[in-house]
Parts: sequence; C-alpha cells; structure tokens
Amino acid sequence: MNFNNLLVDLENGIAKVTINRPKKLNALNRDTLQELHEAFKTLEADEEVKVIILTGSGPKAFVAGADISEFANFSESEGEDLAAQGQEMVFDFIENLSKPVIAAVNGFALGGGLELAMACHFRIASHNARMGLPEVSLGVIPGYGGTQRLPQLVGKGRAMEMIMTAGMIDVEKALSYGLVNDVVSQEELLGHCEKLAGKISNNSPVAVSHAIKAVNAGFKNSNGYTAEIKGFGACFGTEDFTEGTTAFLEKRKADFPGR
Repeated sequence: MNFNNLLVDLENGIAKVTINRPKKLNALNRDTLQELHEAFKTLEADEEVKVIILTGSGPKAFVAGADISEFANFSESEGEDLAAQGQEMVFDFIENLSKPVIAAVNGFALGGGLELAMACHFRIASHNARMGLPEVSLGVIPGYGGTQRLPQLVGKGRAMEMIMTAGMIDVEKALSYGLVNDVVSQEELLGHCEKLAGKISNNSPVAVSHAIKAVNAGFKNSNGYTAEIKGFGACFGTEDFTEGTTAFLEKRKADFPGR
C-alpha cells in the first residue's frame, strides 16, 4: 500500500500504521483521513493481518489535532457534514473493526488525535505523551466522537472537566483515569505494543472479533448482553471453536485455522 501521509508495515501478522506528517505534528487533514479509511479497510480484508498498531511519526506527536486551516471558514452545514463523514469513515470504522487496533500514543494526542486514539480498542502511551480535547478554546466542541468516548473511558465528571477546561493531562493522570492501559518509555513503546499484539494473535481471530463486537454493543443503543449471547453461540459453529476445545482436551496448544 502506497500513501502520501501514512506508512504501513506488516510483519508476523502485525500491521503497523504510522501517520507520517511530522512537520505538521501528524495533524489530521482530509487526505489523511481518507488514507486511514483505505488502509484500515484493506488491512481488515487481509487474512494475514491479526492485529493493527496505530502510531504517529517522529518523537513529538501521535496526532496533535485536526488541520484547522481546512475548516476555519466552514458553514454550519459544512461543519456538521465534516463531523458526520469523519466519524463514519474513520473513527466509528476503527472502533467497529473486526481486528484489534492498539494505539501507540508516542507524544501529543490532542483534539482529533485523542479522538483517534480513543476509537482504537485500547491505548499504550509513552512517558512524553500529553492528551486533551482543546476544541472549546477554538469556539467548537469535539466532533469526532470525543464527547461520547471520553466519558465512557474516564467517567462523566472527568470528561466534562477535560472538555470544558480544554486542558492537557499527562500520562500519569491518563493512567489513573483509565484513559491508557499502560505507560512505557518512548523507546519501549512499539516493542511493548508488539508484545501485546503477539499475545492477542495467539488466540482465535474469530473469537476476538466477536468479543470486540459484544463489548462495543454495551456502549451503544443496543443490548450488550444480547450481543454477547449471539456472539457466544456463533463461535460454536466455527473451526476455531472446534480446534480450541479439542486442543484443550488434548492438552496441547491450539493452532487456530484463522491464524
């Protein structure tokens, strides 16, 4: 895959997507959002890919926000379309991807950058990372799911404070809030994420996909328990279930067909 704003690598079933606009601190413009959609759509269809790691290029930023120059003169309807298209094309798309996506937050994750990280299934941050939603300081609100995902992750009160103050938090606070799963040095970040990805890829891809869908259902306007029941039942009809249970009974390591 060749992109202008992304680098995509694949090794041992783990795909790494790097947003590559270091001079712009990896800010999200229209072209980058379109390329992210195309990259994730292609990786989801690639049977070789088991886990995806998303990060930013350079030592300073994961994604420092959206490219404000692109929408500074938008009308109300254009602003609404921008949010709707972005959510559908990238943020919701990543959240509902059937393959796990780990955000390796290697620096500033602000505005659309934090929203992008929150759309991933979980987040690992480097010590220098800083996170926040500064949109109200620009006279607007988060438009790529930030007002919804942040309360789900850190609680309503903390999310309200972060959004209304437009301030940044450091990784220690992000960890205590549950916004990130772990904090490591910048040098260890990708290796740590790759180790987690390797553990995930040892498991049934079909079961992991159903688990993502069931967990997400609990945060939507649907019954998560019903989704879990359906996903649980669906697993029984798969080759992965047959192999996993047979391997357990035979006291050996499972070799899942989907791996």
